[in-house]
Amino acid sequence: MTNQKIRVLQIIKSLGRGGAEMLLPETLKLHDKEHFEFHYIYFLPWKDQMVESIRSAGGKVTCIPASNNISLMLRVNSVVKYIRENNIALIHAHLPWAGIVARLAGKVTGVPVIYTEHNKQERYHGATRVMNLATMNWLRTVVAVSDDVAKSVKKHKPGLQSRLQVILNGVNTEHFSPGIVSGDPVREQFDIPLGAPVIGTIAVFRFQKRLEVWLELAKKIHAKLPEARFIIVGDGPLKEQLHAKAAELKLDGVVHFAGLQTEVRPYLAAFDLYMMTSIFEGLPIALLEAMASGCPVITTNAGGIGEVIVDGENGILCSVETPELLAYAAFKLLSQTESRQKLGVSARQTICERFSMNKMVSELETLYKSELARGM
Repeated sequence: MTNQKIRVLQIIKSLGRGGAEMLLPETLKLHDKEHFEFHYIYFLPWKDQMVESIRSAGGKVTCIPASNNISLMLRVNSVVKYIRENNIALIHAHLPWAGIVARLAGKVTGVPVIYTEHNKQERYHGATRVMNLATMNWLRTVVAVSDDVAKSVKKHKPGLQSRLQVILNGVNTEHFSPGIVSGDPVREQFDIPLGAPVIGTIAVFRFQKRLEVWLELAKKIHAKLPEARFIIVGDGPLKEQLHAKAAELKLDGVVHFAGLQTEVRPYLAAFDLYMMTSIFEGLPIALLEAMASGCPVITTNAGGIGEVIVDGENGILCSVETPELLAYAAFKLLSQTESRQKLGVSARQTICERFSMNKMVSELETLYKSELARGM
């Protein structure tokens, strides 16, 4: 029995291309598979972009279909059955509703549950926040992806009995590295002239990303730099509104919507600047990937972003209340090649030193082992 692998079950609502979801195949690639065996349960069948990459990395993926949060809660018995049939030793859940299901399943089976909190509590819908906080003491450990997220948990759950630990999101710095792939095919795809500056972003089309503001900034930047082009990689609930906004601003041929992409490195290689306008964040994976790729970043200081970016050293920051300042940062950096390149070099150095995927995986495995030791 001592040589038996530790079976860890990761539970998440969907396996679409969101930040939390994207971490799962990337961490799996680096986990110690001689000692751990990873299982994955998700609930939204139509959000499955990460399934194949998890399976190809050695994970066992199962969809227990649910259409909404209510039906998701009714799948607890199915999760319990899976845990028992597969001799799961530890449950690791992500995001509130999947986290609540995991806690209920843990209560029934006696299997310890840890939960990664990817967002600040203030940003959840009221019912989601209440349910998340009400069941949080059922957890063995709450993992926060940034100090900002940890502070939010402490603020909203002052009587927290579960252990709270910060494990910063990480990036595979070998996979995301300058010069590995070329951005030329992306420029050719959208017929962007070789010397034209490109500003881009990668995002799920949700309210928090403020992509309508992003488009307004693109309009402002293009008015002063007519040769500039813009690329948005992603998809999501606000797709129709954003396409309508781009049409309203007469940005046809200026802003290009690349859609959902599982391979984003060619886009990052094509970007001269990576721009974010978020109003709130946990610790965005796409930002870390851009920095690891040596792409200079201009962004609001939403959430954990301020823990990564030091203004003027490894990127440019502005307040979430004044995103229009990003346009001026873009004007300045696009005219100063050396300054822009220095920001990109410093950005990558920051990720390699503090936000590497190896560091994140090592800390997770240490946590897994310590939780199992506590239960013995």
